[in-house]
Amino acid sequence: MLQMMQNKISAEGEKKQAIYDKFMCYCDNADEMLAGAIKAAEQKIPMLESAIGEDAATKQQLDIDLQAHGEDRIGAKSAIVKAGALREKEAAAYAKESANMKTNLAGIDDAIAKVNQGMGGFLQTNTKMASMLQDLSVTLDMSSVDRQLLSSFLSSRQGGSSPSLGPLLGILEGMAKDITEDLAAATDAETADIQSYHDLVAIKNKELNAVTSSIETKMVRSGEIAVEHAQQLNDLDDTTEDLAESKKFFADLDVNCANKKKEWANYQKMQGEERVALADTIKLLNDDDALEMFKKTLPASSANLLQIKVSSKDIRKKALQALQTARKTTVIEPRVDFVEVALHGGKIGFGKIVELIDALVVELKKDQSADDEKKGYCGAELDKTEDRAKVLSQDYSDFETSLDDAKEAVSTFTVEIEALSDGITAMDKEVAVATGTRKEENEDFTATAASNAAAVDLLKFAKNRLNKFYNPSQYEAPPKRQLSEDEQITASMNSLTQVSLHGSDSAAPPPPPAANLAYKTKGEESSGVIRLIDNLVNDVETEMQQAELEEKDGQSDYEKFMSHAAGKRADDSKSMTDKEAALADAEMSVVNLKKELYNTGVHMQDTGKYLGSLHAECDWLLNNFDIRKEARVDEIDALGKAKDVLSGADYSL
Repeated sequence: MLQMMQNKISAEGEKKQAIYDKFMCYCDNADEMLAGAIKAAEQKIPMLESAIGEDAATKQQLDIDLQAHGEDRIGAKSAIVKAGALREKEAAAYAKESANMKTNLAGIDDAIAKVNQGMGGFLQTNTKMASMLQDLSVTLDMSSVDRQLLSSFLSSRQGGSSPSLGPLLGILEGMAKDITEDLAAATDAETADIQSYHDLVAIKNKELNAVTSSIETKMVRSGEIAVEHAQQLNDLDDTTEDLAESKKFFADLDVNCANKKKEWANYQKMQGEERVALADTIKLLNDDDALEMFKKTLPASSANLLQIKVSSKDIRKKALQALQTARKTTVIEPRVDFVEVALHGGKIGFGKIVELIDALVVELKKDQSADDEKKGYCGAELDKTEDRAKVLSQDYSDFETSLDDAKEAVSTFTVEIEALSDGITAMDKEVAVATGTRKEENEDFTATAASNAAAVDLLKFAKNRLNKFYNPSQYEAPPKRQLSEDEQITASMNSLTQVSLHGSDSAAPPPPPAANLAYKTKGEESSGVIRLIDNLVNDVETEMQQAELEEKDGQSDYEKFMSHAAGKRADDSKSMTDKEAALADAEMSVVNLKKELYNTGVHMQDTGKYLGSLHAECDWLLNNFDIRKEARVDEIDALGKAKDVLSGADYSL
């Protein structure tokens, strides 16, 4: 009986030892697991807070961008409306101006036709045409001599003295030419304005499309970030709460483990004292003198006090030893502990325990199958995700390079367009200066030519007048003026009157009184004056010829310059239009590349998060797969041996 008590104490001690070892193992492992969980939570919280801050900043920037894009879209639409209104005003102004020019040109053409028909007086008597020509003489750019000649002609009346029709015809043709050139210039300007308006509308439409696309993309992204932001806030709250609970549990664990150590020390002390008491008692009772005395005094049945009976408990103990052998080499599955507890207890029969072992073996095999499947999934998913991350990284680098190239192209086109615009402006200024200078030179030449011609006519008239007196043979009488009908009647009447007067006076007139009134001419002096006049005429005519050559050269140089300037302006304008179109395309490329770069960055971030979650999910399994598999094999083997022991097998040999 005492021996059975010793065995019971030993068995109970072993049971308590197993419970204590299990609790201490839990304390040790829980300490490591909780520390890892606390450390992971402490690392995760700053990351979540940073991500929340970044998402909030990104959301705010997206909202600012959306507001700016909305203003840009309103500005582009307003620019199109303003350009359309300005185009309508310019078109109306051109229509009015061109109509006036065409009306004036038709009137001048009619006037030229009348002059060519010898109907110059019609221009004087036609009030409407005369008023139109008078107004044009004021508004058109013409010399003062021509203006005065035209005004004098229009103010005179038929029958009075008026300029000849030859200069008038030249003036009218010059006016028609100027109006035709002005009309062509106005038409060219209108065509250029129309093209500029269409180009502006095209650029603004491109801007509208780009801004609208960016608004749609950023609105979607803003909504996604809002959802992510809410999820991250929830995750932060959960992680913070879990961290507090883990720390509290960690602190309580230290206290509980310390208490268990004290309890175990006290248990071992009491167990040792009980064993010593039982050992002393057994030694005392097993003494030879005591046995002899017991044989004589106690009944035989009392001898069972020191007998040891083999029971099912020994079988359970052997099964436990088979399981504990496996514990020395690997970590036992917690469910195996339940089998050990069942073996420690005496109420559950072997059949139930065998069923538990069979069920546990099935579960272990299912777990191993699940680990095998998870390992295959993790390996394939990690490879695929890492490959996708590499592709996205390369795409991001390519988009960055393309974006830098597009920005450089925008900068280059902007500088080139500004240079072309400045060149066109400078060219227009040079053309304006050259045109003003040419007009001034032409006006000076016209005035000088008129003055010189008038001077030559005056000098020749003076010379002819001198020749009439001093050199009658060289005198050139002016052409006889054709008398009008009224003048002829008046002359005839005067002749008749003179004949009648001479015929009525029959007495002869008295002889003239004697007087020597002979005049001595200054022939020698007059010849010097005439030669001087000839020299002056030659000098003036030489100056006129030189001025005409200079005027011709100046006009030729001006026409060459204008032709070159017009060609260069047309080329620069076309190049500027092409570069503006290229600039719009480059700006669109910048917008699209920024969008692609942003989307790729988002995909990279999402892929990185997913890859991190995969590592968090799979790394532990992949690193411990072989250990877990080997442990399951050992556990299944130990469970098989335990089952065999319970079924009657003996592994003692």
